[in-house]
Amino acid sequence: MLGNVAVTAIVAAGGNGSRLEMAGGKQMLALAGRPLLAWTVEAVAATSCVDEIVVVCDPARVDEYERAVCDEIDIEAYEVSLRFVAGGATRSESVRCGLDVVTARDGLVAIHDGARPFIAPETVQAACKKLFSAGVDGVAVGYPMVDTMKRVDGEVVCETPDRSRYWAVQTPQIFRFERLLAAYEHAVARNIDATDDAALVEADGGTVIMFEGPRDNIKITRSEDVTIAEAILERKTRENGETGTA
Repeated sequence: MLGNVAVTAIVAAGGNGSRLEMAGGKQMLALAGRPLLAWTVEAVAATSCVDEIVVVCDPARVDEYERAVCDEIDIEAYEVSLRFVAGGATRSESVRCGLDVVTARDGLVAIHDGARPFIAPETVQAACKKLFSAGVDGVAVGYPMVDTMKRVDGEVVCETPDRSRYWAVQTPQIFRFERLLAAYEHAVARNIDATDDAALVEADGGTVIMFEGPRDNIKITRSEDVTIAEAILERKTRENGETGTA
């Protein structure tokens, strides 16, 4: 709960891992002996304001993913409910499947990538609070661009935009439930699909603001990301050991 408002996290875990050449789906990628998805779910569960987690995944693998995650996490220790449901053919369809089963339909919903295992609970908590204090429809976690950007046509540079006006967008993206649901319903009516939930709310006239989060909230997509993830995990394990935290 955030005050008296319930918070549901929908974890989008339908990626097939084609760029990682993971036949079992990248959610089963082993990091320090645990599935990637287990790290992600536990990080979300550790967020004190989250009451419910809905993991949306490949319809053929719901039971497999549930067993793999629950074998690694004592979910009862976090006092949060956890469900696994079948997703759709696209990310948007899968998120919509998650929205359909949310219990608290007058609360907040945080959409998070299953392949982002290093999200900090304090980041989720602070972003949820920001949504209320700013009085907006949504908050997306990310960070200001540091690299120079080029707009290209094929390989030809057309423009060098002012990077000070651009952010790299991550997840979670947090919304008022009824606002995100309406945006999805309108997107379906207009045959609009998106890989970014905030884009649907924006297209529906909603106001979304950015919230700066840690740069190590990476999404594991390619083989080189695994090496980076292992280094991050080793650092976090070492830091937790030094401070005595879990």
